[in-house]
Amino acid sequence: MTDTFKAPEGWTELDKRAVDTVRVLAADAVQKVGNGHPGTAVSLAPAAYLLYQDVMRHDPKDPSWLGRDRFVLSAGHSSLTQYIQLYLGGFGLELEDIEALRTWGSKTPGHPENFHTKGVEITTGPLGQGISSAVGMAMAQRRERGLLDPEAAAGESPFDHFTYVIASDGDLEEGVSSEASSLAGTQKLGNLIVLWDDNEISIEGDTSIAFTEDTAARYEAYGWDVRTVDWTNGGTEYVEDVAALKQAIVEAQGVTDKPTFIRLRTVIGWPTPGKAGSHSVHGSALGDEAVAGLKKELGFDPEKTFEVSDEVIAHTRALADRAAEQKAEWDKGYQAWRSANAEKAALLDRLQARELPEGFAEAFPTFEADAKGVATRAASGTVLEKLAPVLPELWGGSADLAGSNNTTMKGEPSFIPAEYSSSEFAGDEYGRTLHFGIREHAMGAILSGISLHGLTRPYGGTFFQFADYMRGAVRLASLMKVPATYVWTHDSIGLGEDGPTHQPVEHLAAYRAIPNLSIVRPADANETAQAWKALLERDNGPVGLILSRQALPTLDRSEYAGAEGLAQGGYVLKDASNGAPEVILIATGSEVQYAVEAQKQLEAEGTPTRLVSMPSVEWFDEQSDEYKESVLPSSVTARVTVEAGIAMPWYRFLGTAGRAVSLEHYGASADAKTLFTEFGFTAEAVVAAAKESLAAAGA
Repeated sequence: MTDTFKAPEGWTELDKRAVDTVRVLAADAVQKVGNGHPGTAVSLAPAAYLLYQDVMRHDPKDPSWLGRDRFVLSAGHSSLTQYIQLYLGGFGLELEDIEALRTWGSKTPGHPENFHTKGVEITTGPLGQGISSAVGMAMAQRRERGLLDPEAAAGESPFDHFTYVIASDGDLEEGVSSEASSLAGTQKLGNLIVLWDDNEISIEGDTSIAFTEDTAARYEAYGWDVRTVDWTNGGTEYVEDVAALKQAIVEAQGVTDKPTFIRLRTVIGWPTPGKAGSHSVHGSALGDEAVAGLKKELGFDPEKTFEVSDEVIAHTRALADRAAEQKAEWDKGYQAWRSANAEKAALLDRLQARELPEGFAEAFPTFEADAKGVATRAASGTVLEKLAPVLPELWGGSADLAGSNNTTMKGEPSFIPAEYSSSEFAGDEYGRTLHFGIREHAMGAILSGISLHGLTRPYGGTFFQFADYMRGAVRLASLMKVPATYVWTHDSIGLGEDGPTHQPVEHLAAYRAIPNLSIVRPADANETAQAWKALLERDNGPVGLILSRQALPTLDRSEYAGAEGLAQGGYVLKDASNGAPEVILIATGSEVQYAVEAQKQLEAEGTPTRLVSMPSVEWFDEQSDEYKESVLPSSVTARVTVEAGIAMPWYRFLGTAGRAVSLEHYGASADAKTLFTEFGFTAEAVVAAAKESLAAAGA
């Protein structure tokens, strides 16, 4: 090739020309739109090309092929790093899509979006999320192998593949990546390979102002296999030794008991004259002069834009032919597996179709009426125990709060290397119970990665107060509509003596504000069972299951409507005695019990009162106008909402005459019964609010 470019064996001058084509396309695309991140896409072009054209097992004609490797561009700001490879490889993008970067209606938005661009596995952008979710993908691959082909030798199963990540300095500075990387080391995820683009540049310039650690040593301490490929040769000369990078990847593929971290030393923007190594190329257009200089440096016509030779595109799109050969070879092993494993093949077919098994509906427990009742967190644990033998794809755990979250399926082994088993939790690499450690943010990202991998249904638990530690991951999951389940327990001041630091007050309102996230707060054990049933049947977007620490009365369903009404988000739990309510009580979760007693008192006083349980505002909003009107008739303006949190989400249901029984301040340290009484969550308080509302409505 050249003195400054060392190609792997088998590459030709067309490969080098294709790499340089990537560089000029990246420069032109950002220059045209006037904003974006060209620097990394220019300097990392050889690495991205190596992965897409030479290393990864994937098929441009079938981007969702079961046997494919996964690719995560954690450095999502450098979206062109992926988009141009998808274009060259023939995954569905064309040159006009590269030209339309970051513009309305294009297939190439500012950051990769899996729901928008074919060939993109995951939406990235917020730094650290991609690499953290990739840990989940690697975990999912191992769990799926355990379900389908556990006896195969390493590398011999059709379900063996790698997850590759390109990460930036920023990804490794964000704390979420530290959480996830630490867990990946413990899990010994030999199927995970991360390329760190170590260019020492971020938006504010040289990373020395904030990032001076020995990152490679940190990853060694996490238990990763760490390798270095230095294209700067210690700062003496710049040689893009792609052959050395490929060798490092090939060696990493042979390390089965550790994830691999490849430190790739680069100069951002290289070889742009006058710009390479400068933070100005990170997040800004290069400028006409620099773009022209880059093209001259690479032997392109500076007067042309978006120049791609016919020879280059024909060469890169031959990837489809190579992929077809790989796929055919893979299919031989896959078909042999299907022939030898009819029962597991049927399971795979069901998992791929996202179908629920026979006996699913019958697996859910029914809880008898009980004034004392059980905590909804405990009811949830019972549901999981009953689902375990029926739904093998359901798995999960907790951020070190399993006993409190009730997230452990009784008798199921832990998902851990066997040597890390403890007296409390024994397991193996194919186990079912996840232990995230005290890493809520990583847990959220990992759940997204597991879900996006495609076959299994994950859940993860923590206290609702600590959901804030995972909010970034939850928001991204909501954007992607990832069907992950968050088991958020200890949902209110009912948590009790731990006090206001642990008692969520604003959280229900805050999480209801996230689009595509469903918040479900069941009132009793039977609503909890129906919540699990509904979310699994819906299989659409993330769900926050909000559960109580304290026992809640199990309602007598012969007196009250069946808990299956939960699937509509809100339903008439018990109507007014005359069928014509003058006031409506709307309650959720642990506060439904107070509305139940208040209805009795109001009815005894001669006020026809409707009682509505509304565990999920989001699911209620999805219902038809006719259904919503049937539950909350607009003619009845006297209304009361009852929830132990700030009332912000409820005012749209209350109108001008309605009243909210809510909590507009932090809690305190005391037992739950005392706190609810002191803060005004009693039947008497609900009755008083109803009378105020009736007066305001002129009833």
